[in-house]
Amino acid sequence: MSSTTTAAKKSASRFGRLLGLGAERLMKEPQLVAVADGLVVTDTAAEAWFVLSAANTDLMPEDQQDAEQDAAALALAKVLPGYDCHLKILWARLDGEMYREEAQQIFTAGDVEAVADMWAARLDTLDLPQRHILLGIRIAERDSAANATVKNATTNALGIGHTGLDNTELAHLDGLVRRMERRLEATPWRARIAPAEMLAWAISRESYRPQPAPPHLPTVTGAALVRLTQSKAIPHADHLRLMDARGETAAWVSVLAMPAFPEELVTPGEQEWLRCLSEITYTHPVTGTDALVCPEASVRFTVWRKGNAIKAVDKARQSAKEQRRSAAEGSAGETFAETEETEAVMEDLRRQMSRDGMTLLEDHPRLIVVSTESLEDLRARCDAVVAHYAGLSIDVVVASEEQRELWLESQVGDMLRVLDLGHIRTTDALASSMFWGGSEAGDDSGPIAGLLTGTTPGVCRIDITAGSARGDATTTAFVGRSGRGKTTSMMLATLIAGLKGAFSLMLGFKGDEGGLVKAGQYLGLDSHHVTCGLDTPACADLFRLLPREDAALQVVSQLLIILPERMRDAGAETHLLRACNTIAQHEDAATWRVVELLQNSPDPLAVEAGQALAELSRTQLGAPLLGQPRPGASPLRPEPGLWLVQVPGLTMPQAGTKPSEMTMNERVSLALMRGLIAYALNTSARADLRNLPKVISIPEVHVLTGTDDGRRFVDYIARTGRALDTSLAIDTQDPKSLMGMDGVLEAITTVLAFEQSTRGQQDAMAELLRLPVGDATRALIHGVGKDARGDIRHGHCIVRDRRDRVATMQWDAPSAELLRALSTNPKDQAEDHEAAQQEAEEHEASVHRPSDEDSEAA
Repeated sequence: MSSTTTAAKKSASRFGRLLGLGAERLMKEPQLVAVADGLVVTDTAAEAWFVLSAANTDLMPEDQQDAEQDAAALALAKVLPGYDCHLKILWARLDGEMYREEAQQIFTAGDVEAVADMWAARLDTLDLPQRHILLGIRIAERDSAANATVKNATTNALGIGHTGLDNTELAHLDGLVRRMERRLEATPWRARIAPAEMLAWAISRESYRPQPAPPHLPTVTGAALVRLTQSKAIPHADHLRLMDARGETAAWVSVLAMPAFPEELVTPGEQEWLRCLSEITYTHPVTGTDALVCPEASVRFTVWRKGNAIKAVDKARQSAKEQRRSAAEGSAGETFAETEETEAVMEDLRRQMSRDGMTLLEDHPRLIVVSTESLEDLRARCDAVVAHYAGLSIDVVVASEEQRELWLESQVGDMLRVLDLGHIRTTDALASSMFWGGSEAGDDSGPIAGLLTGTTPGVCRIDITAGSARGDATTTAFVGRSGRGKTTSMMLATLIAGLKGAFSLMLGFKGDEGGLVKAGQYLGLDSHHVTCGLDTPACADLFRLLPREDAALQVVSQLLIILPERMRDAGAETHLLRACNTIAQHEDAATWRVVELLQNSPDPLAVEAGQALAELSRTQLGAPLLGQPRPGASPLRPEPGLWLVQVPGLTMPQAGTKPSEMTMNERVSLALMRGLIAYALNTSARADLRNLPKVISIPEVHVLTGTDDGRRFVDYIARTGRALDTSLAIDTQDPKSLMGMDGVLEAITTVLAFEQSTRGQQDAMAELLRLPVGDATRALIHGVGKDARGDIRHGHCIVRDRRDRVATMQWDAPSAELLRALSTNPKDQAEDHEAAQQEAEEHEASVHRPSDEDSEAA
């Protein structure tokens, strides 16, 4: 502590003793001098500030939660002894306008403005709070600020501005901040330096005045800092009124103290007293609706150095020992049990501190409750907070007649002012609050996919195209039983990829994915819907889809699958190869020309093969491969946009089925699937598309993985996706089918786990989520698709992100119209189809029906 601060405290304490108050209560509030990245400087001290990362503890196994808490307690004891620290938990509303600006940077295709507007409106409607965890550490007392009070008074009298901070001091303090960051980044909080904009926001928000955004400079000083810190607060007995620039009340604030805690806290569980802030709800006094309170926390604490802590414990143990001896010798037997217990506790604590690295800390927890509506609303919120903690056996009270001191104490850059509402306890006590715990999953940036539904509210960002850019694997798995929203969720993810400008291909084997194209058109994307059948002959003709030098052998492989084994044994392969090589030289090479050439061959076997293929070209599955195209380009093109390729009636053989045992339907289905696979592989590997993000989405992937060809394709895309900038999204009802596919399992970065009801599938799902296999996990997976009443909750799932964080989330769409367009419900699709037909008929009738004026003129 600087000599100036010490002298000021001594001066203030003379008056404080007369009033029965501590010196700190009467200290003048420090004046902010500068704000920089990770640094807040006042006229008396400098503080390093860090943003702490949240840990996903909601679904973390209990042993891992215990380990997380132990690591945090050890970090407090090893990294922060001797420092004055300030922990702040703040809440901010996710502003739709801010995401509108972000969306315009994320999305590059489609109607970007409309998409940004939809999401902005959706977020404003949801009004979601976001948690920010900040840790401040006092790293220096400013010796250059000696006689700061006198200096400030002198400069004010002379009209001279003085910051008291030069570049040399700033560089020195910046070095201290970065050294502290290196020590904190290895802790469970994964601390990083707080940006200057974040610190300026944390300071200016306390005024509840609309302030200008902080300048994008290395350091905020002078007039810019003054504007950010302008405020006016009027203290009352149990609250403060914050005034806006016009002199009207902008907010009502109450600071609550936590004077008493139980002797033992049960963790993991409800007694995690800072993690549970997001769980507190209250009943609105006017509307009667339930809403979140989201109180904020301000905890000033000092971790004692181990030597000092051990001395204090030894002193308490020795005192208890002497009391016990005195009581034993005299007649004061009433205190014997208490002193004996205290002595035993101190001895046990002494052993723990020596063995486990534990030490003591002194903390002063405060809760700040805010209302921008009315004083009545503030008091309802405070009552809810008090009642919530009473249920956890923790005393919380609205501080009376000390609101000013406690509010100043909670400000960034201020000091501890009310010393008599603190606690001396082990580092475990603060770690057990799990202030960094809750729900956290998804990507740090990128498009919003849905909402977190654990104890910490917020959004979940999922970008299925981001793996390659990170140098990571690129596979996303949507797994769960039918009718729980996994295919709709995958379509949303594919749609988002299309909005980012990716080539997005979905191979639809179910037949209910048509909403993807409707949704793409609704958002202004270049969308294509290709249904393989009689109406789209040659749409999967490999001569049109692949480079000519690669197509001939691929076509031969296709035709050999289609022909019966008798023809293959008779030597039809040679005739096919000769015909394909010949047609490959043709300017307009096509498989139908191969069939025609075989039919005109002098060889009877070639003629028979050609006739068989010609007949198959007239079937639903054969036409896309063998038919003669209609005028115009091939429907499938390797161009950016949204592509949906559906194959109704596909019947795939089981893996390991011999060609001689396959039915004709299975042979043609397998050949068609090979054609689509070849198209997808060629597009993903094209040199001219190498820098373009690509997505291949496959609903019901078990249809493919049930065949040898399909397994090889999925495995290849999964393994090579990073190099080819191709992301794979797979959707299956059978997680067990993925267990034997090591290449796919190694490439999965994100798992979206929907409800499963059978034990074997639940255990396979648990392995995909990397959760312990057991009854608790099975119950979690079985119940994730239901709400509290047991009704189906579409789109609700468990997500495991690339960092192996596991949380529950709800997929969300920015508009009801978009969600309806993506619906896979047959009833919805039939209604939409009927409405579209009716609209088309009415339009056609209006075009052909003459108007009244035209009739009169006639």
